Parts: sequence; C-alpha cells; structure tokens
Amino acid sequence: MDSEGGTDPGRAPTIYDVAKAAGVAPSTVSRALARPGRVSAATAEKVRAAAATLGYRRSSVAPVLSAVNTRMLAMVVADIGNPLFVDVIRGASAAAEAAGYTMLLFDAQESYLREREAAEKFLGAVDGLVLTSPRLSDSGIRAIAKQRPVIVLNRVVSGLPSVLTDGARGVRRAAEHLGQLGHREITYVAGPEASWADGVRWRGLEEAGLELELRVRRIGPNSPTVEGGAKAARRWAQNPSTAVVAFNDVMAVGFVRGLRALGVSVPGDVSVVGFDNSRTGALTVPALTSVASPLSLQGATAVRNLIAIIGGARSSEQPVVLPVKLVARDSTARAGRGRLMRS
Repeated sequence: MDSEGGTDPGRAPTIYDVAKAAGVAPSTVSRALARPGRVSAATAEKVRAAAATLGYRRSSVAPVLSAVNTRMLAMVVADIGNPLFVDVIRGASAAAEAAGYTMLLFDAQESYLREREAAEKFLGAVDGLVLTSPRLSDSGIRAIAKQRPVIVLNRVVSGLPSVLTDGARGVRRAAEHLGQLGHREITYVAGPEASWADGVRWRGLEEAGLELELRVRRIGPNSPTVEGGAKAARRWAQNPSTAVVAFNDVMAVGFVRGLRALGVSVPGDVSVVGFDNSRTGALTVPALTSVASPLSLQGATAVRNLIAIIGGARSSEQPVVLPVKLVARDSTARAGRGRLMRS
C-alpha cells in the first residue's frame, strides 16, 4: 500500500486491497465475487465496485470463460422428482438444442442452498441460467443476474425477465367449476412456504371466493409431494369441506389417497382439483380434474427469451404470462352426492 491508502502502482491489487476499500472482510470479498447469493445484493455491489475501481481480477477459471460464448445454458429446477417439471425441461431442452445450445440441468431438491451451489458451479461455464420455481431470496437471484443473464419461471423478481402461467386465473376457473357443481366451501391445500406461485394461487382463490360467494380456507404450508398431500388429508378431516383445490397434481394425488385411507370417496364425498395437468393426474383413479398449464411452451419460451438476451436483446421487466384452462375429469362432481365425513 502507498501512504495514502491506495495500492502500490507497481503491483496488482489483492483481495485484501478490495476488502479494505469496500470496508468488509476478505472472506466477504471472496463470497461476493465467487459465490453469488451468499451475501446481500448491497454488499455484493459494493465489493464489485471496489474491485472495478482498483482493477482487481480474480485468479480463477471463471473470468476466462466469461469472455467466451460457451453455448451452454444451465437450468436449475426446484424438484426434478415433480412430474410437472418434465414437460418444462423438455420444452426448454428442445428450444436450446434448436438454437445450438447445450442445456445443463441441476436439481435443487426444494433447497435454496442447493440453488446457490448450482450458481457457484455453473456461472463460469454457461452463458445464462433458467431458474425454475426458485426458492432463493430476491436479492440472491439478483446477485446471480448481475453476473450472467437469468430468466425466472413461476415467479416475479423485480427487474428480471420471467415467464409465468396465469395461476390466479387458473384457480378462479377451478372455483367457478366447483361453484357450478353446487359446492359452497373450498379448502386450498397449500404448497411450500417459499413458493411464490403458491401465494399467487391462494390470493387468487380468496378473491374468487369473495366474488363467487364461496367460503375458502387454507391448509398448509405442505411439502409439494404425494406424502404432503396425504398428510393434508388428515388435517382436512378435522374440518372437512366438499371441495378441495391442491397446489399441484402430485399433492392432489396424495390427498385422494389420504381420503381413501379415511374411507372418504372422491368424488362421491369430496371433489378434488389439481394444478398443472401433469401426466400423473390423468392416469390416476379417478382421473384428476386439473388446471392445465402450457408447461412445454413455458420452458421453450424461457430459453428463447434467454438466448435473445444473451445475444444483446433488451430484457423486459414485464413477465410473459401464458394462458391456462381447466380440464374437467372424474375427480369432481355435484355436491351432496355422498355423506361428507365429520370428525
């Protein structure tokens, strides 16, 4: 260091110089530059500004790769075990291949920590990322987006491009369908607490309930799995309703199984609606009424838009919202056909 606190012009700046200029610890500098999401967006920006002012460059593979178009993309999926993501992944992969890109896939297993891990592993090797139903905080996602183009599925993050299916309209269609069948009370079987889409669906159902004069209530949060749905059925039995809307098809299937174990008939006693119209719901008995989302189109749209942004197109902060529709099958019927179980 020279006498005025700057770096010696005869040597390259170090991580310690950046730490002093930014007023943080050297370990914070390392995390901010190498591990997005591990520090706040404000701290990361302060560190990057200090590094740029001093001319500091990390000694790693990532800076070399950052100047090279790798024609590789990364897709981080909240839970690859959830069947609804299959079509999203296929649509995204097909669009990537058609554009001459290779798609890397990472299973976050419903963990924001694993999403951070994915960013650390992939950022230096890919041109952009698709974050599918991410559980990271908004600031963590923005920190990643400062280093690579990012597009988000099933969530809105201010300032970043996203592709959504119209969850609020979808849940309204479900409420209208159940109301037309004579149901006056609907239980919403919620998904995980960190899910942005879950909040949209619940608020949409509340609004639909007010407009359609239906009583609505919520059970959750729950794990978005078959087991999560089955556990929710036992909670539902403590205060049953004649109609249920589940966060997704997988939970709806588990819910139906849980009802069967309790001796409750679907749709004789209870009508059940799922979400996303996955293959799983169509193959169950009874076949599941579900809100159909254009999942393959969602994945493809996200990748095409991401590639355009990588190519220099200006990203839109307005989300792309894809339409939904209700597919009525055998899991819903007129209210009052059977005797609703009371505990």
